[in-house]
Amino acid sequence: MLEGSCHCGAVRWTFAPEPDGATACNCTVCRRYGGLWIYDFEDEGIHVSGPTTKYVRGKHVEFHFCPTCACVAYWRAQHAGEDGRRRMAVNVRLGEPQAVAKLPIDHFDGLDTFEDLPRDGRCVADYWF
Repeated sequence: MLEGSCHCGAVRWTFAPEPDGATACNCTVCRRYGGLWIYDFEDEGIHVSGPTTKYVRGKHVEFHFCPTCACVAYWRAQHAGEDGRRRMAVNVRLGEPQAVAKLPIDHFDGLDTFEDLPRDGRCVADYWF
């Protein structure tokens, strides 16, 4: 299980099972936040705790951040899908480096094509150092 928290520790997340990669998105929001996302569903593979403030983008996605230290902790769909589950992703940059450093990076073109791009061999550690 992976764990992460904002800088002040007020907002926390856990993620299980082991992700197969972290996504770097270039959409108008993600490129500004610099988040690296691992995905699952609320209260299934992802559990979050602590108070957050949210920024709602359009009609579909809310970005949650700590109201004290301002770290972006996660995003989630505003509404559950047809199956009743709510998709979300946590910011793997809030995890401990040794726990997440080797996760491969997936690229998503959220700006133009809205398509997955091929892996290029980089991992989370390559984005930090």
